[in-house]
Amino acid sequence: MREYPPCKTGGGASATVGTSRHTAPVPDPDSPMTAPHAPSVGGGLWSPQRRELTLGLVLTITLVAAEALAVSAAMPIVARDLGGLELYGLVFTAFMVGSLIGIVVAGDLIDRRGVVFPFLAGLGLFAAGLLIAGLAPSMEVLIGSRFIQGLGGGAIPPVAYVAIGRSLPERLRPQMFAMLSTAWILPGVFGPGIGGAVAEFLHWRLVFLGLLPLLVVSGWMALHALRGVAAAEAPGGGRSSGEKLRDALIVGLGVALLTGGLSADSPAVLAALVIPGLGLTLYAFRRLVPPGTLQLARGYPAAIALRGFLTFAFFLYDPYISLLLVEVRGWSAAAAGIALTAATVSWTMGSWTQARLSRRISHERFALYGFVVVAAGTAGVLPVLVPEVPAWLVVPAFALGGYGMGLGYAQFALIVLRDVKGPEQGAATSGLTLSDVLGSALGVGIGAALIAATVRGGLGPGPGIGVAIVLATAVAVLGWLLAPRLRSQGLPSDVAPSTTSEVH
Repeated sequence: MREYPPCKTGGGASATVGTSRHTAPVPDPDSPMTAPHAPSVGGGLWSPQRRELTLGLVLTITLVAAEALAVSAAMPIVARDLGGLELYGLVFTAFMVGSLIGIVVAGDLIDRRGVVFPFLAGLGLFAAGLLIAGLAPSMEVLIGSRFIQGLGGGAIPPVAYVAIGRSLPERLRPQMFAMLSTAWILPGVFGPGIGGAVAEFLHWRLVFLGLLPLLVVSGWMALHALRGVAAAEAPGGGRSSGEKLRDALIVGLGVALLTGGLSADSPAVLAALVIPGLGLTLYAFRRLVPPGTLQLARGYPAAIALRGFLTFAFFLYDPYISLLLVEVRGWSAAAAGIALTAATVSWTMGSWTQARLSRRISHERFALYGFVVVAAGTAGVLPVLVPEVPAWLVVPAFALGGYGMGLGYAQFALIVLRDVKGPEQGAATSGLTLSDVLGSALGVGIGAALIAATVRGGLGPGPGIGVAIVLATAVAVLGWLLAPRLRSQGLPSDVAPSTTSEVH
């Protein structure tokens, strides 16, 4: 919903894990305070030397978010016009698979060539996908255009993360992530409505084509600022770009098989797709993230893994709140939108809460709080399935879950940016985003499979949504139990980031 995110790590990255924030400050050539051409430490996000980067990244993320939400609202009309309703789901799957590949490629390019080239390539592919989608004569062409959009869209978050890590001091990073979360507010409130209205009263093609001029403006602003982001020394050794691209294609294929198999109504087809899909996904994912990620090794490997836990838990039921309210409790679609808007707003409130308190509360403890609050909010939605329980209770419960996401979501990126230095940041943030998208995709796919199973069994969507909520709560609780592994050796979990890491 809301914000985007080590593949390979060399020996230099592992040396930074476990660095205590209580030791005397040592100048770091890769830090934003001492890197060549980095902006001065003084001032905030809107100071003259940082204003352009802040505005450019926020506007770019806003437009990507608006496109995603508007397309969801416009797709019924698109399918009616182009035909091929049976291909409806592939429009979204294609974007997701493209994003997985774009994330990995962008991470490698960042480490080798800096942030400017991958940002330009990502923005260009996203714009090309918009243009092709706006002119698409058939559903098949639209699916291809969404894959291209995904390639470009997947490149943008790692660029944003590395730009934050290399150009902002640690004290400003929580605020910047709160700004990126805020970038979802207006799209979350108005995006679906505007997208649906444009598609219904004007033409659905304008949903894609209308964003192109705005994308050029925001991209130009961000690009101008990204030119000033300090480049890191190219990493030595490690795996080749070709090997990483191959693994990215494998993980994309694995996720496509997984999501396709989960929606199958035949047990034989489900097993034939899900088992190899899961095998391919795990094989490639293990090769694209740092050693120790799947084992939840302490520090940033655990942060990369647990980011996927958090997104899996939330998106296991998030897309089906409207279905719950409309089909199970009889609300109108417009009324159900109140719950979605409440969660979007509360997510941003949680993000700003962590930004304001980041000097007093550690990233690790905020992540733990996030899991607890998400679990509580998710469990609070479950009683709404009972007819005697007032349906409006879903609004505060779902908003509580969104608030928990705001508290915890950015912490994993902040831990990675703190513990991984210059040459490896592109790969690390790429791995973080990969875990993020993979967790979301599996959550959405498993939730859809549970609902489809109970609908086919003649029970309606309610029981399937209920099982998804119970599973989501369990995963959030598991994340809470595992959250202490975010703390590197020797780093207390109850101490906020120290100002000793900054130059005054």
